Amino acid sequence: MSIGILFESSETDEKGIKMTAEEMGIDLVYIPFRKVAFRLDENRYTLSTKGKDYTKVLKDIKVVLNRAQSKNRRLFAANVLEAFGKHVINPQCVEYVCFSKLRTLLHFWHAGINIPHTVYVPVDSNERTLDGREIRNEEDIADLMQLELGHENIVIKPDAGTHGKDVKLAKDREDLLAILRGIQPSIINPVGILAQTLVQKWFYDLRIIVTKEDGKPPYCYPTALARAGFKDFRTNTFLGNMVFGVNLPSHIRDVSVKCSRAIGGDSRAWLLAFDAMIKVGENKTVEDEYLLEEFENLEPSFDAVKKLKRDKTKRTDFPEWNRRLEKTFQHYKSQEAYLNIKDIIEESMEKNKHNIMFHEANACPEFWEQTRLAAGINLAEPLLRGAQSIIESDQGE
Repeated sequence: MSIGILFESSETDEKGIKMTAEEMGIDLVYIPFRKVAFRLDENRYTLSTKGKDYTKVLKDIKVVLNRAQSKNRRLFAANVLEAFGKHVINPQCVEYVCFSKLRTLLHFWHAGINIPHTVYVPVDSNERTLDGREIRNEEDIADLMQLELGHENIVIKPDAGTHGKDVKLAKDREDLLAILRGIQPSIINPVGILAQTLVQKWFYDLRIIVTKEDGKPPYCYPTALARAGFKDFRTNTFLGNMVFGVNLPSHIRDVSVKCSRAIGGDSRAWLLAFDAMIKVGENKTVEDEYLLEEFENLEPSFDAVKKLKRDKTKRTDFPEWNRRLEKTFQHYKSQEAYLNIKDIIEESMEKNKHNIMFHEANACPEFWEQTRLAAGINLAEPLLRGAQSIIESDQGE
């Protein structure tokens, strides 16, 4: 039985998974998930495009790496594949929890994991009745949020959003009402409004990787990706912030494993990326002015990384582009400013490790261009090992 990889288009992560599979001697089989037809007929199924029948290909596959691009599409893909008897990484029960920030937070909370103070109000800002009347709920929603979270610095988040999109900060009631008026039900915000207090996290947050192979306990990598900068209260790299590879305190690794069990449950294998913040408050180790100077010193070398990531040769000659990216990233990481900021983050983590808060779980994290090169973690390897572990376990029964 073989391992399959499902995706709509081959981006750098998928190219990296295929390259890694070749290096590991694994024959990775492609499964399309765009212009295809899944047919259910009595006791059989088929999968085909207009030009090719993939039914036999799919029947011979034991485990599928689910790399569909959106949360919603991954959930549908997992539903279909598991109905056909395939093991999926990550399985649909994991995708279902990770799809929703609220569901993720509820699992964390139930497991006793520290999360930001959170309020969920299950009503939309604007409703229409069956007889055509419009009901405005912004004032009532704002009252409930401020009653529970206070009157300043409330963060509003779409429940299924990614990359910091539409995450907004309300500094006072006027801000809060303006944000609430602009929220409409959508695929990333299906029901109600989710809000949290602003965590005083200083200038960085963390992306922590935990994996599990069948028959083994979860494993938290000792390094993590720190997203850092002063571009925005959101430290997401899509907003221009930089990335650093940092060493995690053992306490944070232990809590991260606990997070993975809360999300992964009884699943045989998984790969999860957790987003976490450390409540630093005034417990800083250096002045912000010093950090701002260091970020400015580091800007030219990181700009070179960003420029190369946009280079179109990654589609036409991926191996050569990848070599250039690795060289450019190594130059960035060798800068004195990079090493200084890295040390400050690690010192801050150790000093404030018991104030860590987890707020999101990602079932299909991007990795080839940042996590691999900054934190030294090629997620293709644990993905493939997880798939192999399921095949080996079943063969040994």
